Amino acid sequence: MDRPVLPLVGAPRAERADAVRNRRQLLATAREMLAEQGVDKLTMDALAERAGLGKGTVYRRFGTRAGIFKALIEDDEQIFQELLLSGPPPLGPGAPPLDRLIAYGAARAAFLIEHREIVRAAIDGRQSVPAGTEMNLSRMHIRMLLRQIPLGAADLDILTVQLTAALEGPFLLYLSATDISDLTLHTQERTAQGWRDLVRRVCRS
Repeated sequence: MDRPVLPLVGAPRAERADAVRNRRQLLATAREMLAEQGVDKLTMDALAERAGLGKGTVYRRFGTRAGIFKALIEDDEQIFQELLLSGPPPLGPGAPPLDRLIAYGAARAAFLIEHREIVRAAIDGRQSVPAGTEMNLSRMHIRMLLRQIPLGAADLDILTVQLTAALEGPFLLYLSATDISDLTLHTQERTAQGWRDLVRRVCRS
């Protein structure tokens, strides 16, 4: 019960060897460009030129500029997921579900803060709700933990959506409108405390 089977976020489908190689090369090149030049300089055309691949390859792989950043986030989220599945408690298995839920919110907030520039760039304005990533990881993990907490007749499906939105939706909008470069640790602490207060009230028997 402690180790749910979660779908890997952004896990690529079975692909040809050359397609896998191109994907790895493009993501590695994108990370180099981000480190050297920042988010604003990373465009589809610039990535294709730097990687030495055709523009068509880049457009087929990512679709849009936002798709590049979404792929980068999904790549890092697979590492984050491994901490949930096999890392030390309370984030990983072995702790009471309420403690794991509180720890998850703090860790997820820290992840979003650390990746805030990439998360902002991954927001696709063509989406009806600009919530960034699809939040599959949060939604499934929060739902799994809520099932293990005695909440009476609570509607777990709706509660899961609301807690996921409280953690990720408004938080992403906050990051998009705020420069927190000099206040990262303080923001992480405040966000973790806010999540802890919210979850304890929601899950109070």
